[in-house]
Parts: sequence; C-alpha cells; structure tokens
Amino acid sequence: MGVSEGEALYGAIEAGGTKFVCAIGAPDRIVQEHVIPTMQPLETMAEVVRFFQTAQQQHGALAGIGIASFGPLQLQRDSPDWGRLLKTPKPGWNAASLTEPLRAHWPAQPIEIDTDVNAAALAEASLGTPQAMRALVYVTVGTGIGAGAVVNGDPLHGRMHPEMGHIYVRRDSRDGAFEGVCPFHGDCLEGLASGPAIHRRWGSELSKLAIEHEAYPIIGSYLGQLAATIVLTLSPERIVFGGGVMSNGELLPHIRAAMREMLAGYIPPRDGEGAIEDIVVPSQLQGRAGLLGAFLLARRAVARRLTKES
Repeated sequence: MGVSEGEALYGAIEAGGTKFVCAIGAPDRIVQEHVIPTMQPLETMAEVVRFFQTAQQQHGALAGIGIASFGPLQLQRDSPDWGRLLKTPKPGWNAASLTEPLRAHWPAQPIEIDTDVNAAALAEASLGTPQAMRALVYVTVGTGIGAGAVVNGDPLHGRMHPEMGHIYVRRDSRDGAFEGVCPFHGDCLEGLASGPAIHRRWGSELSKLAIEHEAYPIIGSYLGQLAATIVLTLSPERIVFGGGVMSNGELLPHIRAAMREMLAGYIPPRDGEGAIEDIVVPSQLQGRAGLLGAFLLARRAVARRLTKES
C-alpha cells in the first residue's frame, strides 16, 4: 500500500530486548513493517538504517522518526548522551545510542525518543480509549515490568522517566521463600512478578498454568499493589495492563481484587464512575501500543521542529 500525495510519512521504531519492529506510515495506516532480531547495538542499528533507507527509496522521505525503546534511557535533550541506554540488564547495550546512527544518515529529520511504556501510554491515551484521558498509566508485564504515564497529553518525565517496575511490594505470605530475579534489586516488583520470575518459580509461562494455580493470586497481589500505588500517587483515570504475562486475561481479576483490598475504600468514585473495573483495564491495541506510540512520537518531533521554526 502506498501513501497518497500530501500525506505525511513517519518512521517508527519499537526497540525491544528481543526484536526491533520498524515501520513507516502513520498510526492509522502502516505502509511497511519489518522485524529485526535484537543483536549487538552496531549490528542492530545498521539493519534499522538499512530498512529506512530502502523504505524511503520506495515510498519517499520521512517527515520524522519516533523511537519507543526499552530502557532505562537518557531523555534529557540537552544532554550529550540524549538517546542512549543507561544501565540496562540487556548484555552489550549499556550506553548504546539509538539516535546517533539515525542522525548520522538523516541529520535534518526530527527524531523523538521515549521509553516503550511511555510511548504505549501515549497511544493508549490517544487511540485506545473512546474519550480523552487527562492522566493514564500503561503497565507492561513480560520479560520485565515497566510503566509509563501520560498527563495532560504529555509523557511524564522528571529526573528521568518512570521506573515503576523496580518499586518494592509487600511479600505475599505464600511466596516468602522466593529470592527474586532482578539483577539489581532481587525481590523488587520485577524480580517477583515478571515472566522470568514466574518461570523460575513454577517452571512455566503463566498462561500455561491452570487458572486455579496459586500463581494467579500471588502475581495478582503484587501487580494489584502496583496499581494501588499508582492510583495513590498519580491519580490516573485509567491504568492499562499489557504485555505477554497478561495475554490470557486471567490475571486481571486478581489484580483488581488486590488493588481493591489495598485501597480499602479510600479512593471514592467520581460522578458515579471510577469503579476499579473502569480504572484497571486491558490494552485495546492488540499488542501494538508501543509501535503506534512511536508513530505519535514522530508526529511530536515534527511538531516541535515546526514550533521552533515559527
């Protein structure tokens, strides 16, 4: 499928620990898509550049490029390390730059980068809900646990970006002996409730365990604590859960139950709304939130360039 004359063409990269998904088009019309296995940084980014070179020869120049990446990331635009990975558990990727290889080839094209979860939150707030959300948090539960937030249309940044997967939670009484798998913190949330943590305990993916298995209430209790903490600190209208561990849909009721128990009625409904079932919901973007968010980041990069030039 081509792009008609006058339509802006954007580049999107969803950079993950196992694969890079590259695409051109826009959120509502992906023209071309390509998956690259995550290798070492130089090899991976060379393949990314090659895809965009070929795609632009076929479809025309890109207006801008958006990158939604695993982290942690340096997102301070005035930093010489902008666009680089920080201390990541992904071997070989510490201090790797995701932006420099692109800028070396296309110095005039605006680029925006953010975490994959911030980008996913942007997509969920813009595309995944029927009404505008002033505050939305997206949580992914997979190989790692991460959360991104959008407040009044902007991804949340501060000293860096949210790293909610590494908060500490109360240990479930049924789970006291498990030491956790996080290489930095041991039994933080990611160390207790991520996909590798589930496999380390029970030797299986969660989706392959019977729905009566104790893993569901245990993992649900940890993620419910996260959801309650998010409500108490950021007061979002919606918390969206995605990622591979959530894929069979059986974990969400346990998360809601644990969240309800932890909040103990402290947060009242608003205008007849605000039930936990309305706040804590599954993703509506069929696993595409990160890539669609990358397209939205590309649009923001172009808008920032136009604002600076006007």
